[in-house]
Amino acid sequence: MLLKSIRLGTDDKAKAKAFYDATFAALGVPASNTPDEYPIVMYQLPGGQAFILGPARDGNPATYANGGTILFDADSDEAVSAWHAAGLANGGSCEGPPEPKPQARGAFGAYLRDPDGNKLGVYHGLSFG
Repeated sequence: MLLKSIRLGTDDKAKAKAFYDATFAALGVPASNTPDEYPIVMYQLPGGQAFILGPARDGNPATYANGGTILFDADSDEAVSAWHAAGLANGGSCEGPPEPKPQARGAFGAYLRDPDGNKLGVYHGLSFG
């Protein structure tokens, strides 16, 4: 099985785009080139998966998952720190500073909430094996 995409809700597409353009740039992912008139913002991740942001399809305000976290991989500890700094500078809030994380067997990681409250993490050296 292959994961094809992840979609998160946002009520402010421009704010979400600014946050993800900056944080993904720190991880080597190009800025979104989704046309402004589209109702979503989409990123093509290494490996082919799509990361999509947009309003809730039911018309209600977007909400975040309680207990949900999306993790991304970084090439270095420095990239983790750059990702975290870019997120804080673009409307994110800290959920865990860049440092070795005991819950991840000492892998270097950091956590943020995006402007809509979605929890994200980035790790260098994390394995699930």
